[in-house]
Parts: sequence; C-alpha cells; structure tokens
Amino acid sequence: MSKSVVLLFAGQGAQKVGMGQDLAEAYPAVRAMFDQADATLGYSLSQIMFAGPMEELTKTSRCQPALYAHGLAIWEVLKARVPGLQIAATAGLSLGEFTAHAAAGTFDFATGLNLVFQRGSFMEEACEQTRGAMLAMLGGEESAIRELAAECEVDVANLNAPGQIVLSGSVEGIEAAAAKSKDKGIKRAIPLPVAGAYHSRLMKSAQDKLAVALAQATITTPAVPVVCNFEARPVAAADEIRATLTAQVTGSVRWVESMQYLRTQGHELFIELGPDATLAGLMGKIDKTAKVISIKDSASLDAAVAELTA
Repeated sequence: MSKSVVLLFAGQGAQKVGMGQDLAEAYPAVRAMFDQADATLGYSLSQIMFAGPMEELTKTSRCQPALYAHGLAIWEVLKARVPGLQIAATAGLSLGEFTAHAAAGTFDFATGLNLVFQRGSFMEEACEQTRGAMLAMLGGEESAIRELAAECEVDVANLNAPGQIVLSGSVEGIEAAAAKSKDKGIKRAIPLPVAGAYHSRLMKSAQDKLAVALAQATITTPAVPVVCNFEARPVAAADEIRATLTAQVTGSVRWVESMQYLRTQGHELFIELGPDATLAGLMGKIDKTAKVISIKDSASLDAAVAELTA
C-alpha cells in the first residue's frame, strides 16, 4: 500500500552524541554513507557523531554535516524498507533545508555535504568575529515582538510556532530586548545557549561566502517541491534555490508559514528525520490535526515502518 508523505529534516540543536550509531551497525547502506562523509570531509565525522564529545559535536562546523548525514541516512533506509512510500514534498528547519534539497534530488550527497560543512564553518567564523546572542520569546503577539526587535536593533530569527519566536543579534541588543520583553506582553524571554547570532545581520560575512560556494555547486530542479524557509513556499529553479539558501543565513526561518503552506496543499502525514522530535512538537502547536512520525534511531525506524506498511 502506497502512502504519500512530506519529509521534514532537523535543524541545528537537534544533535546528540550517539546519533546514527545503531543505524550504522544495523544497515550497511548507512555505514557506507557515513564512510563516504568521513572521506569527503577528510576527518571522522562519524566518530564525532557516535562518541562526541558533545562540545565537539555542537560546533557549528561539525553539527551541520552531522545532522545532514544523519537525516539522509535515515531516509536511505526508510525508502528501502517501505518501497511504496511516495514523497509529496520536503522541508527542513534552517540547516535542514539543505537536507531536504538533497532528499529531493536538488544536489547529490557529497555536494550537499560540502555545502553544509562550508556553511557551518562560515557561520562559526562569523560567530567568532561578532558578539552575538539569541533569545526565545514565549507568548506575546508577533507584531509586538517585531516592534521590540526594531527598537533594540536585533532581528527576528525564527518563527517556530505560535507563541514561540526567536530574536537574534548583538549581545547588547538581545539584553535590551530581554529587559523590555514584559512591557510588550511577552510571557518569558529565555536566552539560548548558542555560539552566536544565527539568522541575523551578524551572519552577513557567512552569507557572502556561502553565496560563492552555492554559485559553484551543481544544482538541479528537485524531483518534488521543497519549501524554503526564507519565503515559506516551494522553490524549483536553480537560481531561485541558490538565492533562498543564501538569504536564509541572515533571514528569518518562517517555519509556521512553511508548515501552514503544506497543510493548505492537503498534506496530512509528515515524517521527521533527525535525532529528536522537535519538529513534531512544533507541528503540534501549529496544527494539531497533522500527523508527524519522528524517526531518530533503529527502534523508531522499525515502529515507523510498521505503521507505514500496516
């Protein structure tokens, strides 16, 4: 029995020490992908994924290729085990958008791996050159949060779910936003444990460098719609894909609108591929009527296969 699903791929922050290890032990195809990743990058990414330490895995230049390889490894096994699975569309949160493109055939595994390694490295460099921070705003109206961001000269980084918006920018700007948040009707302002100000103007140097890398990469029309973060709509032409992946580095991740777009297209079943179930949690806040199956390891893969083939 064939089922039509939308694939969702995790973003930075989902990484966990041990990610992918049980899959590599159980499936030769996964082991081969991780070996290819190690050879392509010139260091043992798989060893960092399996054994850490967490400080190393959390580095932007490490966790981005790790999450990319992990998501695509799960996809490789899933499509082999459920041959009737029909992919209707793909999407990914921030870094996950690259994984979504690879799953849709926009570029091959190695091309995408090199792109996300460079993206992570460029962002890491930008973090070291600037004093940035991020702040999760829980509760409050989007208009009030945008007003606060403008007043404090910071940027709206992520619109993750209703009542969950993340601001990003200079340490001083983020501290000012936290101090003024109650005045804007925001229930809680929580500083995030990140290395810098992702999806903000402080990532401009990383954006410029990634644009060069994307210009040199072989990019083709995806086989299924890929919904981009920056405009919350599908992108298909190579120049459009390059432009939106570039703009995303300093632009907002419009995840709520992206998921709402997919729901308006009639998609009901989503599969999250990543080390945790963050995207399922966000979907629960965006649209409780959508179903999300999260696959993070061998056990959850077996459960998903059983459900999809029932």
